[in-house]
Amino acid sequence: MKVIAIAAVTAGGKTTTVNEIKKRLSNVQTLHFDDYAFEGEVDNFYQWVLDGADYNVWKLEPLEKDILKVKNSGICDYLILDYPFAYCHEQIRKYIDAAFFIDTPLDIALARRILRDMGNASGKDIRNDLMGYLKYARIAYVQMLKDILPSSDYVIDGTMSTEYIAEEIINIIIK
Repeated sequence: MKVIAIAAVTAGGKTTTVNEIKKRLSNVQTLHFDDYAFEGEVDNFYQWVLDGADYNVWKLEPLEKDILKVKNSGICDYLILDYPFAYCHEQIRKYIDAAFFIDTPLDIALARRILRDMGNASGKDIRNDLMGYLKYARIAYVQMLKDILPSSDYVIDGTMSTEYIAEEIINIIIK
């Protein structure tokens, strides 16, 4: 069984791509990082970056337990992780056979996040969110580009369609 990690910045297309791969490949299981609550989760990403951007502050035991459960079950050929850290977290890197980074430009990811998360927000709320992004959150997105992108085995163009991205990943992993 191969464990495949799909990383991207927030709203970069991880979940959509993982779900598309699952539709196209048989004998696949998926785990989604956002389905978990972890000890050590970062609340202030701005300060986290200033403090050195240590990905290991997240205690990923629940995810590790589920990875091992799927691996030991023998029920699938591929375990696809919707997982933002690629090889940058010591606890999980040992399980990953291939890490993909969907390189989505930050403006596209920001637009997607606003459309996804703020559909009913007022203009004032959206402006406040954008000010917070510029002042505090963008630094964490840039940090991922510095750390996660170069640590990945493959980088996929995040401006392409979900179908194209999924097909590219599938073509690589089934070799």
